[in-house]
Amino acid sequence: MQINLISDTVTKPTEGMLKAMMNAEVGDDVFKSDPTVNKLQHKIAEMFDMEDALFFPSGTMANQTAIKIHTHHGDKMFCDKYAHVHNFEGGGAAASSGVTSHLLDGKRGTFTAKQLEEAVVGDRSDIHSPYARLVALENTTNKGGGACWDFEEILKIRKVCDTNNLALHLDGARLFNALVAKKESPEQYGNVFDTISICLSKGLGAPVGSLLLGSKDYINKALRVRKIFGGGMRQAGYLAAAGIYALDNHIERLEVDHSRAKIIGTALKNCELVKKVEPIETNIIIFNIIDGINDEVFINRLNDAGIGLISMGQGKLRMVTHLDFNEEMLRSVVNTINHI
Repeated sequence: MQINLISDTVTKPTEGMLKAMMNAEVGDDVFKSDPTVNKLQHKIAEMFDMEDALFFPSGTMANQTAIKIHTHHGDKMFCDKYAHVHNFEGGGAAASSGVTSHLLDGKRGTFTAKQLEEAVVGDRSDIHSPYARLVALENTTNKGGGACWDFEEILKIRKVCDTNNLALHLDGARLFNALVAKKESPEQYGNVFDTISICLSKGLGAPVGSLLLGSKDYINKALRVRKIFGGGMRQAGYLAAAGIYALDNHIERLEVDHSRAKIIGTALKNCELVKKVEPIETNIIIFNIIDGINDEVFINRLNDAGIGLISMGQGKLRMVTHLDFNEEMLRSVVNTINHI
């Protein structure tokens, strides 16, 4: 039995999702005439109490589009040192938008309003510094081990942004994991952020697709940027149908992924080869092995046992639970860790 815990992007559509995809009514989305894409965009915008939304092939494209519509070449973006938009999107902010990143030294991918305020001070009056235009948060934090932001801190960050005329974007690739874990609502986030990206192909289990949410003005700008980036799709309704099905059927079950991740975390804490396990709030497990054992050797030993995982760099190893990871697989993983 092969158990793939590399990411929650490895899932395949469920039977119900496949049926919804095959029965989708489609059109040409480049001409805004795919009814299923339009339905998905309206549905997600309504969920978050935001004006509009736009369907994208990937979360990276949605994030990079958001950065581009909020900034000009030579501007600066504030984000955490672990931020996905900085570390795992191919340098897109610099390559596509000419934006530099001011990295904040936060905790597990989150930083405080005070840290942001201290970083912003003096920027606008100093000709040697790029203009500060954008703040990007990530919830949950990928490299931070699926950590969830404190919503009260987000509200404080919003105030700093308002005071300093900064746009606020949320990389919400796994935002629904945070909403379920923290018992928060989509509307809370829609009322705070200028733009939000939502990934459908991670914990929600869709095969492809992300959405960018914002005002009608922002989404109109995003439509042009998506075209420039090559993200215009034709009969994309087949993919959008999977997203609609995921939003209707796969949100509440995320709690199952979180519970299974915590069980694996407990097994890792009791493993003599593991030095540290990051706190587990959602479906991501980040851990370090003891000194003297090479990361690659440990990964290969688990691979030989039929369990896939990856390195996140800096000695961090990652497992991610997901829709296709069941109870039998969980028992096998725990048993392997107990006897490795």
